[in-house]
Amino acid sequence: MVQKYLNKISGPLLDRIDLHVEVTPVPFSELSSTKNSEGSNSVRDRVLKARDIQGLRFEAHEGVYCNAQMSSKLLKEICIISPVGQNLLKTAMDRLNLSARAYDRILKVSRTIADLAGTDDIKPEHLAEAIQYRSLDREGWAG
Repeated sequence: MVQKYLNKISGPLLDRIDLHVEVTPVPFSELSSTKNSEGSNSVRDRVLKARDIQGLRFEAHEGVYCNAQMSSKLLKEICIISPVGQNLLKTAMDRLNLSARAYDRILKVSRTIADLAGTDDIKPEHLAEAIQYRSLDREGWAG
C-alpha cells in the first residue's frame, strides 16, 4: 500500500524535497539505554556555528544566507568535491537513477553536513550521508 501511494507522487515533486527519511520505530533496548547521547545544547551550538559559517560564506551574495539557497553557478564554486567523492556521487547517480535536481540537492546537503562537522572540505562521508537522505529516490524502500 505504501509503495502504491508513493508511486502517485511525482518525481519532480520529490526532487524538491531535500531530506527523505523513513522513520522506523525505536527498539526498546535503545529507549531504555543508559548510554549518554548528544544533548540538545550541543546540537544547538553546532547548528549555530554552521549557520555562522554559512553567513560568512554568503555575505558577498545578496539574498543568499544558507546552503539551500545556492544557485547552480554558486554550487559549482562552493561545493568542490574530491575525485573519490565524485566517484561516489557518480555511482549513486547511476545506481539510484537520480536527476540533476537531486544531484544539486545532495551537494547542498553534503555542504551543510560538512559545516555541521566544522570542516572546510566536503568529504566522501558527508556525501554518503547526504545520499542516504534520498531514500524516496530508491525503488522499494517502503518494502
